[in-house]
Parts: sequence; structure tokens; C-alpha cells
Amino acid sequence: MLGAALSGQGRHEEAVRVFNALTLMQPTVAGHWQNLGTALHPTRQYAQALEAFERALRLGPPSADLLHNLGMLQISRCDYEAALFALRDAAALAPTDAGIRWAFAQCCYDAGRLDEGLQALQGWQQLPGLTVEITVLIVLLLITLGAVHEAKAAVDGLLANPPREGRAALAFATILERLHRVDEAQAMMERLDNDPLLDGDREKLVLSAVLADRAGRHEESHRHLSVALQNHQEFIHRHHLLYPLARAADALGRYEEAYAAAEEAHRSQLAFLEAVFGPSSKDASQLFTLTADGCDRDDVATWESLAPQAEQDSPIFIVGFPRSGTTLLEQALDAHPLLQSMDEQPFLRNAVTEVAECGIRYPAELGKLRGHTLEDIRARYWDRARKRGRLLPGQRLVDKNPLNLVLLPLIRRLFPDARIIVAIRHPYDTLLSCFLQHFRSPRLAVLCRDMATLASAYSSAFGFWYSQWPLLRPQSYELQYERLATDFPTEIRKLCDFLQLPWHDAMLAPGEHARAKGFIMTPSYAQVTRPVNNRSVGRWKHYEQHFTEVSPILKPWIERWGYTLA
Repeated sequence: MLGAALSGQGRHEEAVRVFNALTLMQPTVAGHWQNLGTALHPTRQYAQALEAFERALRLGPPSADLLHNLGMLQISRCDYEAALFALRDAAALAPTDAGIRWAFAQCCYDAGRLDEGLQALQGWQQLPGLTVEITVLIVLLLITLGAVHEAKAAVDGLLANPPREGRAALAFATILERLHRVDEAQAMMERLDNDPLLDGDREKLVLSAVLADRAGRHEESHRHLSVALQNHQEFIHRHHLLYPLARAADALGRYEEAYAAAEEAHRSQLAFLEAVFGPSSKDASQLFTLTADGCDRDDVATWESLAPQAEQDSPIFIVGFPRSGTTLLEQALDAHPLLQSMDEQPFLRNAVTEVAECGIRYPAELGKLRGHTLEDIRARYWDRARKRGRLLPGQRLVDKNPLNLVLLPLIRRLFPDARIIVAIRHPYDTLLSCFLQHFRSPRLAVLCRDMATLASAYSSAFGFWYSQWPLLRPQSYELQYERLATDFPTEIRKLCDFLQLPWHDAMLAPGEHARAKGFIMTPSYAQVTRPVNNRSVGRWKHYEQHFTEVSPILKPWIERWGYTLA
């Protein structure tokens, strides 16, 4: 009882001494070792905590609480594989424990297992004993996973009766910000300024910085992040603060500080990825593998002609390179009542895996993909898309995933009549924006690690597209971001004509549509809610010296699209 009371008061070192005494007095009682490990965890004595938990496991069958505490320790140790095993087993032993279900789902998300994380939260509303604190955490995770529809009823309930203090209120303020209810989030944060339990809290500082940035108070945002970094010594987690710090410094015109912060952020994130996924996580070869070999001309000649598909049976694909204006295009199209977009999803990449599982070499043997096999893979694509996109009758799907640029052969094989929009932006601006951006996707994070890797990936992606275009002849339309930002109405009308859509005025206000839509999963969710402008055109000129090394790689693309280096 004394140890539990000390732990509850945050006096963890004292609790450790009490529980350690109990293990000496009664060394065969598993609960004492479990309590000791739990008390050691917040003191950052991870090795001793792990030893205590392992001792408890040897003394008797594991309980759900023991496995839960062990899993949380493994997360702190960045051993996500071990954490997943422990939390998965804990959830199996206590399937109705909402806290354990959330911890397992959150671990799945952090480890990149998004589908498993969503599955872990299935039916969460019916779990007994749901507290406000756990409800807010589950809702925030669902929104982060893009499952807004699954969270809507709970969000409505929280809006009607929001938490007023503590970490639950802080998490709910984060939800409000992600749903673009910025004024409400700011009002809640002002109430929390007087909460002593959150004084100096890192998550509170980060959210304060985000809200200040959205209001254009970049100096304030920079100050909050700097304070948060002062007390953040775990290098592998510092990137969560360094990326927004880099963008705040950029907005303040402190360009060398911004670039240096981004460089450190990438080093931190790569260290995190290696800790979570192993050394192979630093390998950027996946994209280069997809662009190494193209279609075989003789094989393409065998692609049987399929019956023409109705327009709504072919998605509209938005491709390009990340940070080229694809989200702006997506929101403009999604505003049209005959179109429905979804947040970036790996549906085509899943289909590549399914093709390989059929024993078909991609893309050289796509001619072997025919009949029932072809229809089955196409049907699986639609099954995934409808679960995410919730298409209404008569609506066409907009599939926006920039690096589907390198999956042109699969697009043409599955959807021969699909129309494809290729987003183009000055290569220097594109690469700079990628370098300053925090991508949670390990694949993108590795590609953006430095300018040399970025430039090689950029050239490989577009090189593959243009090498395959003459053979596959897709119905594609190139749209340059600079023209779109300068004369948005004209360019959107041209795009509408290409897509053979009747005009709708809502397409001219993508920012308003994005705010009304609520959650947007892309990293640019805040920028896309603002009115269309060309302020980011030519931003690379402040960082010109950092492009010297990669200039020969990017020069052909600059010339191809008529850009200049002036």
C-alpha cells in the first residue's frame, strides 16, 4: 500500500525502495517483482525494470496487467517487436480492458502496423468501464489513423461534454486542432494554462507551438519548441520537435537554423527507425527497385482489350512527387459532388504484392495477369477503397498517393481507362519542402534523409514515368504547381475539362472544403485549409547553396518543364 501510494504521488524513487524491500522479504511473490518493475520504469532504469518483469514471469503465469506494463516498458526501450508481443498477449488475456486495447493499438500505429491497430480498436465503444481519459486517447488515435467515421459519434459526445482539465483535456485540444477547430482548441489551451499538473508539459508545449504557427505567431511557436527541446534528451525522439522547429525558423527567415534543425531531425528519425525496425530500415532501395525495370513491349502487346469501363468504375489518380501540390488538387476535386477522395492509402502497393503472390514478375509479366485473377485483384482494390472512401452512388474515386507515379504499369493494367493527374513543381522547391517535412512513413522518411538521396529518388521516379509513358500511353495531364498557385480558377477549369466533369464552383474554395471536411491525414493538413497563394514559390532560393551537389541530377527536369534557376 505504501509503494502504491508513493507511485501515485509520482515519488517513484521512494516507491522503488519500498518494492525492492518487498522482493527481498518475499522473493517468490510475482506481484512484488511486477510492482518493482512498474516503479523502476519512470525512473528510466530500464534494464533493472526488465529484469524485474522477467523475474515475475518466471514465478507464475502472466497476467494481463504484467504484460501491459512489460509492453509499455519495451516501448520506452524502443523494442517495438517485443512490445507488440507483450501487448498483443495482454489484449488476448483481457479483451474488454479498454486501456490495454488502446495501448496495443497505439503500439501498432507507432510500429507502422496501421491495419492491425485499427483492428485492435474494433468495437471499442462497447467496452465496459470506458473513462473520459481512455475515450479521448482512443478517439485521438482513430483520427490519427484516418478512421474519422469510427470516431465521429465519440467526438460529438466529447464536444457536448468536453474534459476540463488534465491530460484528457490536452488530448482533446489536440483532437480539435486536427479537426481544424482551431479557436476551440486555443480556448481549451488557455484554460489549461492554469493547470499545475501540465506546467512545462512537453505535449502541451508542442500543441501550443502548433496553434501559434497556425495563427502566424511563428516567434511564439519557435519559443515553445525551443523550451520543449531543452528538456528532451532522448535523441531518437527529438525529431518530433526538430521538424516543427525547422519550419518555424524558416517562417522567421532564419534559414540556416532551419536547415540545421532539419538535418538533426533526420538523424534523429533515422536512429528511431533503426531502433524500431532494425538496420534495414535505413535502406532507401524500395523505390529504386520499383523503377529499375520497366514493362516488356512484347508483354504489353498481349494485354487483352477489356470491355470499356464506365467513368465511375475507373479511379482518378493524382501522382507526382510528395510536396508538389497533390493535397491541394485532392481537396479541389473532393469539393465536387461527383468525386470522393480518401487520404493517402497503399492500395496500389498492396496490389503489387498480390501480383507477386500470383507468381507474376512485376511489371515485365503483367500480360499474365488476366481473367479471374485480374478481376480479383481489381475487386480487392475496390474493397479497400470503399471501406476508406465511402463512395456514394454515382461518385468517382480520387486516389491521391504521389509515389503511385512509379506504379504506372499497374494502373494501366488494372484500370486502362483511368485518368491520371501528374503534379509538377520546381524540383528545388519540391525537395526543400520534403526535406523540411516530418513524414511518418518510414519509406518516405528514408528517401528524404538528405538532398542527395532525395534528388536520386526524384530523378528515378520521373525517369521511370517518362520511360514508360510512350509504351503505355496513359490518359494523363501534367499540372504545374506554380500555374495552379498563380491562376487557380483557370487551371482548375482546365483540369475539370480533362476529367470530363461538369463545372462546380465549390472546386474554387479547397481551403473552405478542407476545413469543413475535418480530418486530413497528409502532413500538409494545416496548409491546405488556407486560401490558395503562391508564397511558397521560389522558397528554395534561400537555401540555394544546399543544392550545389545535386544540381546536375535535377538540371534535366528543370529544363524539361521550363523552370529556371534565377
